Amino acid sequence: MSGVEVITFGCRLNTYESEVMRSQAEAAGLNNAILVNTCAVTGEAVRQARQAIRRARRDNPHARIIVTGCAAQTEKQTFAEMAEVDAVLGNEEKLKSSSYRSLPDFGVSAEEKLRVNDIMSVRATAPQMIRHIDGHVRAFIQVQNGCDHRCTFCIIPYGRGNSRSVPMGAVVDQARNLVESGYREIVLTGVDATSYGADLPGTPTLGLLAKTLLKQIPEIRRLRLSSIDSIEADQHLMDLIADEPRFMPHLHLSLQHGDDMILKRMKRRHSRADALGFIEDVRRLRPETSFGADMIAGFPTETEEMFANAVGLAEEAGIAHLHVFPYSPRPGTPAARMPQLDRGLIKERAARLREAGHRLHQTHLDKMVGTRQWLLVENGGLAHTENFTLAAAPGLRPRDLVQVAITGHNGKHLDMQLLAADAA
Repeated sequence: MSGVEVITFGCRLNTYESEVMRSQAEAAGLNNAILVNTCAVTGEAVRQARQAIRRARRDNPHARIIVTGCAAQTEKQTFAEMAEVDAVLGNEEKLKSSSYRSLPDFGVSAEEKLRVNDIMSVRATAPQMIRHIDGHVRAFIQVQNGCDHRCTFCIIPYGRGNSRSVPMGAVVDQARNLVESGYREIVLTGVDATSYGADLPGTPTLGLLAKTLLKQIPEIRRLRLSSIDSIEADQHLMDLIADEPRFMPHLHLSLQHGDDMILKRMKRRHSRADALGFIEDVRRLRPETSFGADMIAGFPTETEEMFANAVGLAEEAGIAHLHVFPYSPRPGTPAARMPQLDRGLIKERAARLREAGHRLHQTHLDKMVGTRQWLLVENGGLAHTENFTLAAAPGLRPRDLVQVAITGHNGKHLDMQLLAADAA
């Protein structure tokens, strides 16, 4: 191979950072290299990364393989000891071209492979500028990194460090850059995006940032948020939900569970009532809003009644896009030291929670039939509605905005009839 290939795992923030990594590595003159941007959210994510590294070495025996990302930050020795790996970069180091100029030679020891500093010492997030997100019609912008909270199940703060925000002006410049490159939808992303601004002068909020973007860049046709913590939602955000048609009616919530005792043991900052109240408030302001949510099945000490409360919350809230994670103990977290459930029981509960999510998604698809929607056409003949429902869009060009009538669905995506197109 030649050039720089990037293999990305995990969140939208990683997707954005992979483009930064590619540009920085190319600027450093790196060639014949594979960058693996890992995720640490579950043990399975780490296993998949190790598997991909071995596969990459088999397929590219002479390439330089550089591993980075959250798993490389939290389990640096694990990756340094892999014979297939030539270097390990931390989450801060991966974004600097100098890191790619100072890589060790082949065949060095595990310790010499390491370029991983203490992420907790990082106090700022440097603005990055890119014009393209490879393979994506929607553009992601990093507005925040790290997390100041310490949920008992989560290893991510130890991979990302404490919360730090990108200055508002830099976010505006990046968004303008991407819009000028032809992107019609922007997604604001971060590790704990709703904590945005607490470390900046004047303490701006995520909602104010979104308002500013839409005011200063009227060419943005659609603006979304990645996963948010509803307890941190500010009045500016609620104003956007109520009054701004370019702010998309879909919110993905970091709920994690639906039982108050488990939420306390997770060290979450919201209760069951808080979550339901927020969803009710949003639907009152904008009834067409759909919700996604992350939920964990099989957290330590979870009883059958507690699990039923998690399922019940998803059903009561009408979560249309449920992301289910079977609990995975992460070494070094408090939850890993709690009484664990049997792995078979965890998998069984995760399957039941996914079944509930499937039923909720079918109900959501049913409600969409007969409506008119605007779609942003993506790659592979698919598109998303404003409320992030997948639709078939055969024969249409990526990045086009089209108005359609929803005529049915196949259980996975909506079927439609084209009414109008806005290809400007």
